[in-house]
Amino acid sequence: MLRKYLDRIKPNFEPGGKFQALHSVFDGLETFLYTPRTTSASGVHVHDSLDSKRIMIIVVLALMPCLLFGMYNTGYQNLLGSHATSFPFWSIMAYGFLAILPKIITTYVVGLGIEFIVAQWRKEEIQEGFLVTGILIPLICPIEPPLWMLAVATAFSVIFVKEVFGGTGYNIFNVALVTRAFLFFAYPASMSGDRAFISANPICGLGGTVNFADGISGATPLGQIATMSGGVPEIKNIAGEAVSNWDAFLGLIPGSFGETSTLCILIGAALLLVSGIASWRIMLSVFAGGLIAGVVVNWCATPLYPASYLSPWQQLIYGGFAFAAVFMATDPVTAARTGVGKYIYGVLVGVIAIIIRVYNNGYPEGAMLAVLLMNAFAPLIDYCVVQTNISRRLNRLKAKAEKS
Repeated sequence: MLRKYLDRIKPNFEPGGKFQALHSVFDGLETFLYTPRTTSASGVHVHDSLDSKRIMIIVVLALMPCLLFGMYNTGYQNLLGSHATSFPFWSIMAYGFLAILPKIITTYVVGLGIEFIVAQWRKEEIQEGFLVTGILIPLICPIEPPLWMLAVATAFSVIFVKEVFGGTGYNIFNVALVTRAFLFFAYPASMSGDRAFISANPICGLGGTVNFADGISGATPLGQIATMSGGVPEIKNIAGEAVSNWDAFLGLIPGSFGETSTLCILIGAALLLVSGIASWRIMLSVFAGGLIAGVVVNWCATPLYPASYLSPWQQLIYGGFAFAAVFMATDPVTAARTGVGKYIYGVLVGVIAIIIRVYNNGYPEGAMLAVLLMNAFAPLIDYCVVQTNISRRLNRLKAKAEKS
């Protein structure tokens, strides 16, 4: 019935129809719901139902464990900070849902709105890249920054990082990460500290009020470590209790909405790898680079840099390292594309992330900057790999010619 309805109204959106100005909008909706019927008139083509939109949908599904756990953790941290005596599961989930829903709506309305306008202006079809970007942005940001900040940062990234370069597939930097970087550098007071990562007020009668004046700290573990001096850092949650490594792995700690749970991130990674969408070379090499750097900095640990006392595997479960390795570094548009280049790119992302985190106490999270930096160098890495292969093959051909 839906297919017949779309076929009936489609002529209105074609050139000459009364709604021709909305052709890109209709085309985007139709191709989102159904595989295009367009067939090849000549030549040889490979047909596959797994087009870009379906790839994006699978990535969104892989992000669902992080989103759902982020909802739980947001409500849990609020109740923990408000000294609640009971933690009802569905109330916690409802609180987290109400906290994140306005942010998801804001990013999609702003981002997709800009893409719709640009597509109509260029007379092109609407690209599907923002299906993933729109949900990534709320997941990598703290819960408390106001919606207008999120809207401004999203608009800046979509326009100046994506559309200016030509749209989906042409951007050289990860759009979601640039959004977070814009927020961090433009509004640092709202993106760090005790209050940024904890939703402090009731929502629709759910949750409690967190009184930071009582000496409660809602800083992330890495934020706490950056302000410590000397010795092995002792990390505490918002209630003042020690945080175990198991808590950190599960994600029951303050942090950006979808980045805290390494377990949920690994579940998403499994889906991306099984479906063949994400590069296992990049994913594996980022974790390997992080472990190598973690071993070196831990071996050279000094009281001047408290984060250097973290064990190598603790470096992987705190902050946004795991999320960056699975969902950010593997972005096929901005990452390296050659086989060897993917290993080089991934290792450098992991190493640089740990170096920034440990040796810059003013910026306790280095994964975002590491990925953005390597986005800039990914084309150079691929170029060097390709030129090396060409030189090696030319030398081999020259050697064979000399022998003959």
